[in-house]
Amino acid sequence: MSKTPAKKSSAAPSRTAPKAAAKAPAGPGLPAEGKKAPAFSLPADDGSKVSLKSLAGKKAVLYFYPKDNTPGCTTEGIAFSALKKKFDAASTVVLGISKDSIEKHCKFRDKHNLSVRLLSDEEGKMLEAYGVWTEKSLYGRKFMGIVRSTVLIDEKGVVRKLWPKVKVNGHAEEVLAAAQAL
Repeated sequence: MSKTPAKKSSAAPSRTAPKAAAKAPAGPGLPAEGKKAPAFSLPADDGSKVSLKSLAGKKAVLYFYPKDNTPGCTTEGIAFSALKKKFDAASTVVLGISKDSIEKHCKFRDKHNLSVRLLSDEEGKMLEAYGVWTEKSLYGRKFMGIVRSTVLIDEKGVVRKLWPKVKVNGHAEEVLAAAQAL
């Protein structure tokens, strides 16, 4: 009538299982400079589909941002939009990417008169491929989210410059200078 030792010993492994297994993976990190950029195909706020293949022959700036209509993301979108003509002159397409829906992107674009295209990755596949979907921490709370990062890709689809953990002020100008130098 007493419990068998087998039950106690079978419970022991679950108590000693590593806690790290419960955490979400941190992701592979940003693609390496000098390597081919990961392929993608995402819907844009203008109704088009944008893929790495469709960008062939042009330089591309992919700036990953956490959320539409938040202070840093708004400042970044406005800064890239203000420099759009200079990016165009440097044969460089600027694309903002987040998990927000196309509908939210359109409202964000219209509210702030953004002129750069915004891509929606609601499933997060591109965000994971580019290593920007990772565990974050705010006030001791851990959660998954986008780390603000930027990738500059050349006309052949090769990663030429990376900006991990971007600080918004002055960033668009720095990216423009790098695109012009390619």
